[in-house]
Amino acid sequence: MYERYISQLAHVQVVTPCIEDSLEFYRNVLGLEESGRDGDTILLRGWGEHFLHSLELVEGAAPGLGHVGWRAQGPEQLEAAVKRIEAAGAGIGWADANAGRGKAYRYRGPGGHEHQIFWDVTRFKPSVAEAPLFPNRAQRFNPRGCAVRSLDHVTVATKNPAGDAKWYAELLNHRFMEETVADPEAGFGDFVVFAMTTTCERSHDLGLVADFSGATGRINHIAYWLDSPDELHRACDVLLDADVKIEFGPGRHGMGEQHYVYFREPGGVRIELNSGGYKNYEPDFETVRWSPKQGSNVYYRNLRLPHSMHESFPPVDMSKAREQMARSTLFE
Repeated sequence: MYERYISQLAHVQVVTPCIEDSLEFYRNVLGLEESGRDGDTILLRGWGEHFLHSLELVEGAAPGLGHVGWRAQGPEQLEAAVKRIEAAGAGIGWADANAGRGKAYRYRGPGGHEHQIFWDVTRFKPSVAEAPLFPNRAQRFNPRGCAVRSLDHVTVATKNPAGDAKWYAELLNHRFMEETVADPEAGFGDFVVFAMTTTCERSHDLGLVADFSGATGRINHIAYWLDSPDELHRACDVLLDADVKIEFGPGRHGMGEQHYVYFREPGGVRIELNSGGYKNYEPDFETVRWSPKQGSNVYYRNLRLPHSMHESFPPVDMSKAREQMARSTLFE
């Protein structure tokens, strides 16, 4: 019987070398709400999110990933997940509760990324001025900047996207939804250059992109959700008016069928905005395989992914990897 151990992607901890500039960007350009602090960690959330935070912002020497936080399906599923993680030899140990969640079990994925799984969460309580007009909302809608609604997904870099996706699927019942292989003439055989898994009805809440650098534990981007493609195009205007360089898009992906735009925050981490896309509830959905020429990354097949999009964080020397990246035919 299929059992869900994880209910949703709950938060991502992002490292920035310039925390005040990053905070200003997340608040006033993206439109996130600062909902609390836990020591030196700044907690932020989208206006539509019921938990206290979906982003933990911490300062460090270089942009990168602290950890990915997942909420369990329930307290019993948390216990069961921890047993499975420990049996697989991937456990790190328990972390104490903080301002945004209860105690969490830390573990490391095969690509070197730290994850945390927990059940207890702190819910956002609006002030009188923030009280929602509609009772099913977390707060009153008072748009600022791009006015992103909620966290959508996180994409990490790893040397074996398909192998990692299968690991998450077999250990914690992520659903392995879709994958892209390099075009045949690239000489990679059937090597998967991008894979995506989900713990909910979205096409993915975890992306896995090929990392040819040899480094581990790196992040490629985090993504936030907007309700419609029209709102995403409005967000592009907000970004341009704020002198933010758009790295890729706006456009639409074949995988997941989501509309997108990519750019970077002042600390260096890439951000994607998403809208649209399909919903899928099948517990036995079979993984769909794409090639780039079928429109896996660019639905309309009218442009190629810029070379810069393969940069992940923290930055590393990519000189030895550039030939492989070019041969994958995903990049200019």
